[in-house]
Amino acid sequence: MSAEHSGSPREDTVSLVDVLQEDEQLEEEASAVLGGSDSDHCSYPQGYVKRQALYACNTCTPKGGEEAGICLACSYKCHEGHDLFELYTKRNFRCDCGNSKFTNLQCKLFPEKEAANSKNKYSHNFFGVYCTCNRPYPDPEDQVEDEMIQCIVCEDWLHGRHLGCVVPDCVELQEMICEACMNHHPFLWTYAAHLAVGVCWLVCNKSCRWDNKTTTQEASTLRLKAAPKASDGPSCKRSRQESEGGCRLKELQAIGQKIVQSGAVFWPSPWRSKLCSCISCQKSLAAAGLCFLLDESDTVLAYENKGKNSEQERGGHDPLMSALDNLNRVQQLEIIHEYNDMKTELKDFLQGFAAEGKVVTPDDIRQFFEQQQSRKRRRFNSGQFYCS
Repeated sequence: MSAEHSGSPREDTVSLVDVLQEDEQLEEEASAVLGGSDSDHCSYPQGYVKRQALYACNTCTPKGGEEAGICLACSYKCHEGHDLFELYTKRNFRCDCGNSKFTNLQCKLFPEKEAANSKNKYSHNFFGVYCTCNRPYPDPEDQVEDEMIQCIVCEDWLHGRHLGCVVPDCVELQEMICEACMNHHPFLWTYAAHLAVGVCWLVCNKSCRWDNKTTTQEASTLRLKAAPKASDGPSCKRSRQESEGGCRLKELQAIGQKIVQSGAVFWPSPWRSKLCSCISCQKSLAAAGLCFLLDESDTVLAYENKGKNSEQERGGHDPLMSALDNLNRVQQLEIIHEYNDMKTELKDFLQGFAAEGKVVTPDDIRQFFEQQQSRKRRRFNSGQFYCS
């Protein structure tokens, strides 16, 4: 069913299914980014939150000062109208809003903060620059269309062309560790030789390249042939071996399989479950600050699913679908027209905020819909609405 109206023809057409599917996708994306973050209460009382949406304020902590991160609620309530950098998510972070790093601002939501959060980790991202090229995103001087991918270790965002490797298809299903982090933790190269995606293989001193022409099935066969038998057994067997002192990492190192240690490494979604968790490896990971690699719920995918599930639990049955069921065809089409127009205007409205680097507050959204209602009343009074 297309959105055509005999009384007021339009050039653009859209199906009802398209409208609802696009709206659902936008809602899911927003829920995934926020991950169920609380937009009304500062996250500071929760301590070092496992993973949360974060922002940096260029107005309060500009480049040259100390890095600081603020939670979602503080970005709304304490930094409205400020120049903010969206950091997406960071792990094990505690909100800095109003602490000693902010000389002229007190947190409105939770002012009783300690002077500093000693366990927070910062990077150049907190000053609005990313990647090894140390550039902003979006970059007005960069004419190359390129996606940015987050390293799961340092949590920096890097351009695909600066990773030093070919970015695999379905990158959204993979986790990436940048070359600098791989070299900083060299034991990861051992795991990469058996678990990683899209690397050059040197198996038993025989060159066996896995390039873009190698199929997924062929690559899986290579991994299975190269992996030790203990790694292919049931998880309970592996756990028992580890508890008895066996170390999977040492077994992999003994095989001698190597890869060219260059460029970022992409890992398939179940790779964390294949890491050794023996006592020795747990201590080594703790000393390196990498304990989170043994936690599969630490992944961004798990974080995003948490946000989507929370939104679904709050949402219930779609009221738009209930309303449409009780309307005739002409009324349905008219509502689709208005709904589509509203989405276009909302998109333009939000793009203005994005261009200026501002965070959209609940008051901004409320003002937008008040303007929509006012415009709708004016159109109704002028007779522009079709009534059946």
